[in-house]
Amino acid sequence: MSRRDRNHVRALVALIVLFVGTACASAGAPESEPTAAGGPAWPPPPLEARVLYTRTLVSEESLGVERSFGESLFALLTGTPPPRYHVYQPMDLAVSADGQRLYVSDFGQLIVFLFDLENQTVTTITPGERAFARPFGIALDEEENLYVVEQGTSQITVLDREHNVIGSFTDPSLVRPADVALDTARNRIYVADPARQFSDVHNVKVFDMDWNLIDTVGEGRGTCEGCLLFPTYLEVDQAGSLFVTNTLNSCIDVFDVDGNHVRRVGEPGNSFGMFDKPKGVAVDSFGNTYVVDSGWSNVQIFNNSGEVLLFFGGRGSGPGYMHNPTGIAIGPDNDIYVADYLNNRVVAYQLVNTSADDSFLDPNAIETEEENGNDQQAPANAEDITDENSTIGPRSDSRSDLSQGAQR
Repeated sequence: MSRRDRNHVRALVALIVLFVGTACASAGAPESEPTAAGGPAWPPPPLEARVLYTRTLVSEESLGVERSFGESLFALLTGTPPPRYHVYQPMDLAVSADGQRLYVSDFGQLIVFLFDLENQTVTTITPGERAFARPFGIALDEEENLYVVEQGTSQITVLDREHNVIGSFTDPSLVRPADVALDTARNRIYVADPARQFSDVHNVKVFDMDWNLIDTVGEGRGTCEGCLLFPTYLEVDQAGSLFVTNTLNSCIDVFDVDGNHVRRVGEPGNSFGMFDKPKGVAVDSFGNTYVVDSGWSNVQIFNNSGEVLLFFGGRGSGPGYMHNPTGIAIGPDNDIYVADYLNNRVVAYQLVNTSADDSFLDPNAIETEEENGNDQQAPANAEDITDENSTIGPRSDSRSDLSQGAQR
């Protein structure tokens, strides 16, 4: 071996040692430790916190399970995209009735993740030997059967608690399903159908629990009250009201159990209570509505009257911040989970210091604040709300744009 070759070998060995040392130092470090205190909170001090960032979920490491040495070294040396045990493109979320299991549809990896928060394990779910065909929305019934919208085949696949396929259903009128929501008390399955850009469908299909199409919700494509333009995400509250994210109309439309339009929440804009590209929608135990805005990369909370109460999050990659988030789910104890799409993770929060009475705004207090020129409820322009990690202002890129067909 020549001196030049020996020098090359020494350099390679030194490089490997450097990688090994770095990998050993970083292996086992979770993505983000739970932070009951000291993490981001909304509203910020000196106001009393209502929403706390708690942790980030991406893999078993997030639950305290250490990555193996080989896995750490491989990731460090190759710089490859996250492997199958790591969340890559989270699209939608569902929480079990006891709050101990979180399901995450991964649009990019064609699988569903199951985070068992109690047993600290992560499982990947597929429909048998094949992959899901572009899994989008997911939902759980009382028996924790999993409903997965497969956008690539325009069908909904149902799996049991053991992840065995029970069956699947569709209808010729279902163009390109996005989300699914269940109202088993009223024998209904709702499926959002944003269809195509120039299609007139743009509605929500209603199936019974035997998977038969029985109705539709929405007045079709348009901007009128009850009209939909790329409906993407759904939620059903305890009263049976259906919440539809009307993404390209930048609002949430609410329908009663008979499919009648009840009210519209939000409008296009950049102030509190306004949206750019709303996506996931969920309801907490107090009946408040949470709306993810992919454009502003935050979540806004509204009461039953459609009044905005608070926003949390904002564009960024630090703990508690988001980059083009998509779905949202809320557990029985008001633990909040948001699919942080472009940060390749799920961000967890908790609602704190809050009771049902906090869902109602005091008109007298608001008038007093406005008279004093100090409206804490809703600043006139959301661009005024900034910090070093994020902003509620305009998005910095166009990847949240659903004009491509609302497929993300």
